[in-house]
Amino acid sequence: MSRTAVELPPDFRPASDAAWRQVRETPGYLAEREARFLMLAAAGAPASGAIVEIGSFKGRSTVALAAMAQQYGLGRVVAVDPHTSPSDTDPDLGGQPSSYDDFVVNLQRADVARSVDSRRMRSDEFARSWNQPIRLLWIDGDHTYAAVKQDLARFRRHLARGGILAMHDVLGTWEGPLRVFVEDVLGSDDFGPAGFCGSIGWAQFLPGDGGARRFRWSRRRLAWAARRLIPVARAGLVASGLNKWRYKLWRALAPHHAVDPVRWVAHVCVPRRTGA
Repeated sequence: MSRTAVELPPDFRPASDAAWRQVRETPGYLAEREARFLMLAAAGAPASGAIVEIGSFKGRSTVALAAMAQQYGLGRVVAVDPHTSPSDTDPDLGGQPSSYDDFVVNLQRADVARSVDSRRMRSDEFARSWNQPIRLLWIDGDHTYAAVKQDLARFRRHLARGGILAMHDVLGTWEGPLRVFVEDVLGSDDFGPAGFCGSIGWAQFLPGDGGARRFRWSRRRLAWAARRLIPVARAGLVASGLNKWRYKLWRALAPHHAVDPVRWVAHVCVPRRTGA
């Protein structure tokens, strides 16, 4: 496998700065470093295929992804969300039956609506007809363990070789994304380079090469601290007392700082073999 460096567009930094100004005006729960990482992954993923978002809410992450897709001709972001409320793991909408109207308004305000293919449906419905390679898969939908595990299982087979998987709230206090990322991503030799950024967990899809010693050791090191957060997450959304102390300790030991674009593109691999 080649270690040729990924090349970011020369205008990536000013383009991402401009996109962030739109993202920060969009309601949602994506921190700045997380939004900037998604923009980096969208622009720099060394694979061909679609950008697919599972879980859009009011469009904060959609705006980040669509801005990069629009800037660099990456096709339309496929945004999958039924936009129903209430939902067990979605934020309360204060009596609104749906987040869809706000989603559409936010895309229009950010001037990225033409770069989004909105699929107003559940991810399991969408998966039945999807058959294209994916260069960036962003999973931020139903946060229950069963739902996250199924989302990953349904779509990982479509990941293009060299593509990027990113999952939200992996280092938060949700057991579902955390367990699935530790068990099914960091524990799998289908993935090579991996890391955290804020509460995002990410990994590059490299089946056949992910078992290399350097990749396996790095993933195990990341899983060591993240796995210890599982009992904390299982205790509920609001960690308190001893659980709060454990959360702060183990999260601090899982490196999740902002990602430097130059270092990140030097870290991911450009595979020799291509395809879905």
